[in-house]
Amino acid sequence: MRPSVIKAKLSRGEPVLLTQLHFTDPSVFEMTSLMGFDGIWMDLEHHTYSMETATALMRAARVGRSDILARPAKGEFMRISRLLEAGAQGIMYPRCDDAAEAAEVVKWAKFAPLGKRGFDGGNPDMPYCTMPMKEYIKLANEQTFVLIQLEEQHAVDRADEIAAVPGVDVLFLGPADFTVLSGFPGEFDHPVMRKAVEKIASAARKAGKHWGMPGFSVEHTKQLLEMGATFICHMADLLMVKQGLEQIQRQFAPLGFTFHNGFCENGKSYVEGR
Repeated sequence: MRPSVIKAKLSRGEPVLLTQLHFTDPSVFEMTSLMGFDGIWMDLEHHTYSMETATALMRAARVGRSDILARPAKGEFMRISRLLEAGAQGIMYPRCDDAAEAAEVVKWAKFAPLGKRGFDGGNPDMPYCTMPMKEYIKLANEQTFVLIQLEEQHAVDRADEIAAVPGVDVLFLGPADFTVLSGFPGEFDHPVMRKAVEKIASAARKAGKHWGMPGFSVEHTKQLLEMGATFICHMADLLMVKQGLEQIQRQFAPLGFTFHNGFCENGKSYVEGR
């Protein structure tokens, strides 16, 4: 069974850096993994591709070293075991409300006696019935990590209880949804946001668990690391491509090239003026 790069680094007290991939071209996953990122955040909460596509993308990533951190939607407990069987090393569970829900995630992600995950073995994680059953179950429990996302104030208030759940490895603040649901969308420097970060950091420290959130910049990530964060996600392929295209436009516009922005501007539909 493939060992988790992220669990190994975290066990040594080293920080880990992941990036998020939205595009479904396997070559993007292959390249990112070969470049040595600790992990790839695969989002099945907000994106519509199937388990078959997810499996193919995970397969492409296995040529390199990156772990796959797969996020199902809230309440998709059955999908958790399928994502793990397809080769994900970690599960990111969104919108967790309390310790009972976090315990349910662990139940679906871990084999007995730590949980109640169903056994198969005929998938890429074992892989393909090539290991003794006892050895596989032991390694799967050791190498699989569970990340719980806190995205609402009531969940942050319960961070101590959630962090204390056996089998939870990482607490992770979801800043975008937190600001939206708290009534100050996109204000990532809001005092309530800063208090949420401090609360999660404190809860993780008391429970001996890891914590993290998206690092918006090098400077922001440095601040998080100084607060004890060890699990950082930065950027996404979609944003990198967008920013690259914008840079081309900025560089070439002075030469007389013009570009019609097809996105919404000033409330007008993107199709207007085509």
